[in-house]
Amino acid sequence: QVQLVESGGGLVQPGGSLKLSCAASGSGFIIATMGWYRQVPGKERELVATITGGGSTNYADSVKGRFTISRDNAKNTVYLQMNRLNSEDTAVYYCNADARRPYISIFSKYWGRGTQVTVSS
Repeated sequence: QVQLVESGGGLVQPGGSLKLSCAASGSGFIIATMGWYRQVPGKERELVATITGGGSTNYADSVKGRFTISRDNAKNTVYLQMNRLNSEDTAVYYCNADARRPYISIFSKYWGRGTQVTVSS
């Protein structure tokens, strides 16, 4: 199994910044795309940003220009730098990774437990 552990959430004032980290562990797995999703109570989990192993990125329109996703392949770690935060960014943020065993052709999705981000004055 692949385990994902998020860190870096917390309380921040509007206009502030936070950086989330997510470390993936799992011996022998090939990890492809990694990403961040977020969810608020009563709503579906939504995409925030993804990054491929080659560094191609994709962002939700609501975070473009404010959030930056990056990864360290050597450490199997993905980061999310969040700037100019506002109250609508308040959510539980989940790390995601697509991973497979070398002898299996299909990727499976793995999720972290989530980290709370609260934007409030």
